[in-house]
Amino acid sequence: MRLRHIEVFQAVLQAGSVSGAARLLNVSQPNVSRVLNHAEQQLGFTLFDRTPQGLIVTPEGRRLMPEVEALFSHIQAIGALAEQLRQGEGQHVRIGSAHALGHSVMAPVLVDFRRQTPGGSVELVTGHFNTLSQDLLQYKMDFALAFGEPATQELVSESIYQGNMVALLPKDSEVEGPVSLAWLCENDLMMLQQQDPLGLVLNRVLRENGLTPQSSLHIKTYSVIADMVLAGGGVGVVDTFTAQRYVDQLKICEVIEPLPFEVILLNRRDQPVSQAALKLKQLIRRKLWALGEGGG
Repeated sequence: MRLRHIEVFQAVLQAGSVSGAARLLNVSQPNVSRVLNHAEQQLGFTLFDRTPQGLIVTPEGRRLMPEVEALFSHIQAIGALAEQLRQGEGQHVRIGSAHALGHSVMAPVLVDFRRQTPGGSVELVTGHFNTLSQDLLQYKMDFALAFGEPATQELVSESIYQGNMVALLPKDSEVEGPVSLAWLCENDLMMLQQQDPLGLVLNRVLRENGLTPQSSLHIKTYSVIADMVLAGGGVGVVDTFTAQRYVDQLKICEVIEPLPFEVILLNRRDQPVSQAALKLKQLIRRKLWALGEGGG
Protein backbone atom coordinates (compact mmCIF):
# COMPACT_ATOMS: atom_id res chain seq x y z
CA MET A 1 0.00 0.00 0.00
CA ARG A 2 1.14 3.50 -0.77
CA LEU A 3 0.99 6.19 1.88
CA ARG A 4 -1.95 7.85 0.11
CA HIS A 5 -3.83 4.52 0.14
CA ILE A 6 -3.21 4.21 3.89
CA GLU A 7 -4.30 7.82 4.46
CA VAL A 8 -7.63 7.23 2.69
CA PHE A 9 -8.16 3.88 4.46
CA GLN A 10 -7.61 5.57 7.84
CA ALA A 11 -9.96 8.44 6.94
CA VAL A 12 -12.75 6.04 5.89
CA LEU A 13 -12.30 4.05 9.11
CA GLN A 14 -12.48 7.27 11.12
CA ALA A 15 -15.45 8.82 9.27
CA GLY A 16 -17.38 5.63 8.49
CA SER A 17 -18.14 6.69 4.93
CA VAL A 18 -16.50 7.86 1.71
CA SER A 19 -18.22 11.25 1.93
CA GLY A 20 -17.06 11.69 5.52
CA ALA A 21 -13.50 10.72 4.58
CA ALA A 22 -13.57 13.29 1.76
CA ARG A 23 -14.50 16.00 4.26
CA LEU A 24 -11.70 14.93 6.63
CA LEU A 25 -9.14 14.99 3.85
CA ASN A 26 -10.58 18.14 2.24
CA VAL A 27 -10.86 16.42 -1.16
CA SER A 28 -13.73 15.37 -3.43
CA GLN A 29 -15.75 12.20 -2.81
CA PRO A 30 -14.82 10.71 -6.24
CA ASN A 31 -11.16 11.25 -5.37
CA VAL A 32 -11.52 9.17 -2.20
CA SER A 33 -13.40 6.44 -4.05
CA ARG A 34 -10.77 6.32 -6.78
CA VAL A 35 -7.86 6.00 -4.32
CA LEU A 36 -9.69 3.37 -2.27
CA ASN A 37 -10.48 1.28 -5.37
CA HIS A 38 -6.86 1.56 -6.54
CA ALA A 39 -5.63 0.38 -3.13
CA GLU A 40 -7.91 -2.66 -3.23
CA GLN A 41 -6.81 -3.51 -6.77
CA GLN A 42 -3.15 -3.42 -5.73
CA LEU A 43 -3.79 -5.48 -2.58
CA GLY A 44 -5.91 -8.11 -4.34
CA PHE A 45 -8.64 -7.99 -1.69
CA THR A 46 -11.29 -5.55 -0.54
CA LEU A 47 -10.89 -3.34 2.50
CA PHE A 48 -14.58 -2.59 2.95
CA ASP A 49 -17.81 -4.38 2.13
CA ARG A 50 -20.28 -2.01 0.44
CA THR A 51 -23.69 -2.55 2.06
CA PRO A 52 -26.96 -0.56 2.10
CA GLN A 53 -26.05 0.39 5.68
CA GLY A 54 -22.67 1.77 4.58
CA LEU A 55 -19.09 0.56 4.49
CA ILE A 56 -18.07 -2.30 6.78
CA VAL A 57 -14.40 -3.12 7.19
CA THR A 58 -13.49 -6.60 5.97
CA PRO A 59 -11.53 -9.14 8.06
CA GLU A 60 -8.46 -8.37 5.93
CA GLY A 61 -8.93 -4.66 6.51
CA ARG A 62 -9.39 -5.27 10.25
CA ARG A 63 -6.04 -7.10 10.34
CA LEU A 64 -4.41 -4.01 8.86
CA MET A 65 -5.96 -1.59 11.33
CA PRO A 66 -3.40 -1.86 14.21
CA GLU A 67 -0.48 -1.30 11.85
CA VAL A 68 -2.23 1.60 10.13
CA GLU A 69 -3.04 3.24 13.47
CA ALA A 70 0.58 2.82 14.63
CA LEU A 71 1.83 4.35 11.37
CA PHE A 72 -0.47 7.36 11.68
CA SER A 73 0.57 7.88 15.27
CA HIS A 74 4.18 7.97 14.07
CA ILE A 75 3.31 10.37 11.24
CA GLN A 76 1.66 12.72 13.74
CA ALA A 77 4.78 12.57 15.90
CA ILE A 78 6.91 13.45 12.87
CA GLY A 79 4.63 16.41 12.14
CA ALA A 80 4.87 17.63 15.73
CA LEU A 81 8.65 17.29 15.69
CA ALA A 82 8.86 19.16 12.37
CA GLU A 83 6.85 22.01 13.88
CA GLN A 84 9.14 22.09 16.91
CA LEU A 85 12.17 22.25 14.62
CA ARG A 86 10.53 25.05 12.63
CA GLN A 87 10.04 26.99 15.86
CA GLY A 88 13.58 26.18 17.01
CA GLU A 89 12.42 23.95 19.85
CA GLY A 90 14.21 20.78 20.81
CA GLN A 91 17.42 21.97 19.16
CA HIS A 92 20.79 22.58 20.77
CA VAL A 93 22.78 25.56 19.52
CA ARG A 94 26.44 26.17 20.33
CA ILE A 95 27.49 29.82 20.20
CA GLY A 96 30.85 31.49 20.60
CA SER A 97 31.15 35.14 21.55
CA ALA A 98 33.76 37.76 22.22
CA HIS A 99 33.96 38.35 25.98
CA ALA A 100 32.52 41.89 25.85
CA LEU A 101 29.64 40.88 23.57
CA GLY A 102 28.92 37.84 25.73
CA HIS A 103 28.29 40.09 28.74
CA SER A 104 26.47 42.97 27.08
CA VAL A 105 24.63 41.36 24.14
CA MET A 106 24.38 37.59 24.52
CA ALA A 107 23.16 37.63 28.14
CA PRO A 108 19.89 39.48 27.35
CA VAL A 109 19.57 37.62 24.02
CA LEU A 110 19.63 34.26 25.79
CA VAL A 111 16.97 35.45 28.22
CA ASP A 112 14.74 36.40 25.27
CA PHE A 113 15.47 33.11 23.50
CA ARG A 114 14.55 31.06 26.56
CA ARG A 115 11.24 32.91 26.89
CA GLN A 116 10.37 32.49 23.22
CA THR A 117 11.75 28.95 22.74
CA PRO A 118 11.32 27.02 26.00
CA GLY A 119 12.21 23.72 24.32
CA GLY A 120 15.50 24.94 22.85
CA SER A 121 18.89 24.81 24.54
CA VAL A 122 21.99 26.95 24.03
CA GLU A 123 25.64 26.52 24.94
CA LEU A 124 27.55 29.81 25.11
CA VAL A 125 31.35 30.00 25.18
CA THR A 126 33.27 33.28 25.28
CA GLY A 127 36.76 33.68 23.92
CA HIS A 128 39.12 35.72 21.77
CA PHE A 129 38.80 35.86 18.00
CA ASN A 130 41.48 33.27 17.24
CA THR A 131 39.98 30.79 19.71
CA LEU A 132 36.48 31.28 18.33
CA SER A 133 37.75 30.78 14.77
CA GLN A 134 39.52 27.55 15.69
CA ASP A 135 36.44 26.20 17.46
CA LEU A 136 34.33 26.93 14.38
CA LEU A 137 36.83 25.19 12.13
CA GLN A 138 36.73 22.14 14.41
CA TYR A 139 32.89 22.05 14.41
CA LYS A 140 32.79 22.82 18.13
CA MET A 141 30.20 25.57 17.65
CA ASP A 142 27.50 26.59 15.19
CA PHE A 143 28.40 30.27 14.86
CA ALA A 144 30.26 33.02 16.68
CA LEU A 145 29.68 36.69 17.48
CA ALA A 146 32.82 38.82 17.41
CA PHE A 147 34.30 42.21 16.69
CA GLY A 148 35.31 42.50 13.07
CA GLU A 149 38.70 41.39 11.84
CA PRO A 150 39.86 39.24 8.88
CA ALA A 151 38.76 35.59 8.97
CA THR A 152 40.12 32.50 7.20
CA GLN A 153 38.66 31.41 3.85
CA GLU A 154 36.84 28.49 5.48
CA LEU A 155 34.70 30.95 7.45
CA VAL A 156 32.00 33.35 6.30
CA SER A 157 32.00 36.76 7.99
CA GLU A 158 28.74 38.74 8.04
CA SER A 159 28.82 42.33 9.27
CA ILE A 160 25.70 43.00 11.36
CA TYR A 161 26.54 46.23 13.20
CA GLN A 162 28.79 49.26 12.73
CA GLY A 163 29.48 51.95 15.28
CA ASN A 164 32.11 54.17 16.84
CA MET A 165 33.93 53.64 20.10
CA VAL A 166 33.18 56.01 22.97
CA ALA A 167 35.20 57.47 25.84
CA LEU A 168 34.72 56.51 29.49
CA LEU A 169 35.34 59.24 32.06
CA PRO A 170 34.90 59.32 35.83
CA LYS A 171 31.34 60.15 36.85
CA ASP A 172 32.44 63.39 38.55
CA SER A 173 34.35 64.67 35.52
CA GLU A 174 33.44 68.24 34.60
CA VAL A 175 33.89 67.51 30.90
CA GLU A 176 30.61 66.98 29.06
CA GLY A 177 32.08 65.92 25.72
CA PRO A 178 32.61 65.18 22.99
CA VAL A 179 36.31 64.81 23.77
CA SER A 180 39.34 64.64 21.51
CA LEU A 181 41.96 61.93 21.45
CA ALA A 182 44.51 64.58 22.41
CA TRP A 183 42.51 65.39 25.55
CA LEU A 184 42.19 61.68 26.37
CA CYS A 185 45.96 61.21 26.01
CA GLU A 186 46.58 64.13 28.36
CA ASN A 187 44.29 62.53 30.94
CA ASP A 188 45.86 59.08 31.23
CA LEU A 189 44.26 57.20 28.36
CA MET A 190 44.50 53.48 29.08
CA MET A 191 45.37 51.61 25.92
CA LEU A 192 43.85 48.56 24.32
CA GLN A 193 46.35 45.93 23.24
CA GLN A 194 47.59 46.49 19.70
CA GLN A 195 46.60 43.04 18.44
CA ASP A 196 43.03 43.51 19.69
CA PRO A 197 40.47 44.40 16.95
CA LEU A 198 39.46 47.63 18.70
CA GLY A 199 43.06 48.24 19.74
CA LEU A 200 44.11 48.14 16.08
CA VAL A 201 41.63 50.92 15.27
CA LEU A 202 42.61 53.06 18.27
CA ASN A 203 46.34 52.76 17.60
CA ARG A 204 45.89 53.54 13.89
CA VAL A 205 43.88 56.71 14.56
CA LEU A 206 46.37 57.83 17.23
CA ARG A 207 49.24 57.44 14.74
CA GLU A 208 47.31 59.31 12.05
CA ASN A 209 46.90 62.21 14.46
CA GLY A 210 50.52 62.13 15.67
CA LEU A 211 49.50 61.26 19.23
CA THR A 212 51.42 59.10 21.70
CA PRO A 213 49.63 58.09 24.93
CA GLN A 214 51.74 58.26 28.08
CA SER A 215 50.01 55.42 29.88
CA SER A 216 51.97 52.22 30.48
CA LEU A 217 48.76 50.20 30.80
CA HIS A 218 47.74 48.01 27.84
CA ILE A 219 44.55 46.09 28.59
CA LYS A 220 42.74 43.55 26.42
CA THR A 221 39.51 43.10 28.37
CA TYR A 222 37.18 46.03 27.78
CA SER A 223 35.32 45.71 31.07
CA VAL A 224 38.65 45.91 32.92
CA ILE A 225 39.28 49.28 31.28
CA ALA A 226 35.92 50.47 32.61
CA ASP A 227 36.74 49.11 36.06
CA MET A 228 40.10 50.93 35.97
CA VAL A 229 38.31 54.21 35.18
CA LEU A 230 35.98 53.51 38.12
CA ALA A 231 39.03 52.97 40.32
CA GLY A 232 40.50 56.33 39.32
CA GLY A 233 43.13 54.97 36.95
CA GLY A 234 42.47 57.42 34.13
CA VAL A 235 40.16 57.42 31.10
CA GLY A 236 39.42 54.77 28.49
CA VAL A 237 37.94 54.04 25.08
CA VAL A 238 35.64 51.04 24.56
CA ASP A 239 32.82 49.82 22.35
CA THR A 240 29.33 51.19 22.93
CA PHE A 241 28.00 47.88 24.30
CA THR A 242 30.56 47.67 27.09
CA ALA A 243 29.95 51.36 27.81
CA GLN A 244 26.21 50.78 28.24
CA ARG A 245 26.89 48.42 31.16
CA TYR A 246 28.53 51.31 33.05
CA VAL A 247 26.08 54.06 32.14
CA ASP A 248 25.12 54.59 35.81
CA GLN A 249 28.70 54.51 37.10
CA LEU A 250 30.74 56.41 34.52
CA LYS A 251 30.35 59.32 32.14
CA ILE A 252 30.12 58.23 28.50
CA CYS A 253 31.26 60.73 25.88
CA GLU A 254 31.61 60.72 22.12
CA VAL A 255 35.12 60.96 20.70
CA ILE A 256 35.68 63.71 18.13
CA GLU A 257 37.85 61.54 15.92
CA PRO A 258 35.86 58.58 14.50
CA LEU A 259 36.92 55.24 15.99
CA PRO A 260 34.90 52.79 13.86
CA PHE A 261 34.27 49.17 14.80
CA GLU A 262 31.95 46.46 13.53
CA VAL A 263 30.33 43.36 14.96
CA ILE A 264 30.28 40.23 12.82
CA LEU A 265 28.75 36.77 12.76
CA LEU A 266 31.12 33.95 11.81
CA ASN A 267 30.05 30.64 10.25
CA ARG A 268 31.74 27.75 8.53
CA ARG A 269 31.05 27.90 4.78
CA ASP A 270 30.10 24.23 4.67
CA GLN A 271 27.91 24.12 7.78
CA PRO A 272 24.11 24.50 7.37
CA VAL A 273 22.34 26.72 9.90
CA SER A 274 19.48 25.28 11.97
CA GLN A 275 16.18 27.08 12.52
CA ALA A 276 17.10 27.64 16.17
CA ALA A 277 20.42 29.21 15.16
CA LEU A 278 18.64 31.45 12.64
CA LYS A 279 16.24 32.56 15.38
CA LEU A 280 19.14 33.35 17.69
CA LYS A 281 20.87 35.36 14.97
CA GLN A 282 17.72 37.40 14.47
CA LEU A 283 17.50 38.12 18.20
CA ILE A 284 21.19 39.11 18.23
CA ARG A 285 20.72 41.60 15.38
CA ARG A 286 17.75 43.21 17.11
CA LYS A 287 19.54 43.43 20.44
CA LEU A 288 22.69 44.93 18.90
CA TRP A 289 20.76 47.77 17.29
CA ALA A 290 18.60 48.32 20.37
CA LEU A 291 21.68 48.58 22.60
CA GLY A 292 23.57 50.60 20.00
CA GLU A 293 20.78 53.16 19.98
CA GLY A 294 20.96 53.39 23.76
CA GLY A 295 17.91 51.19 24.37
CA GLY A 296 17.48 47.99 26.35
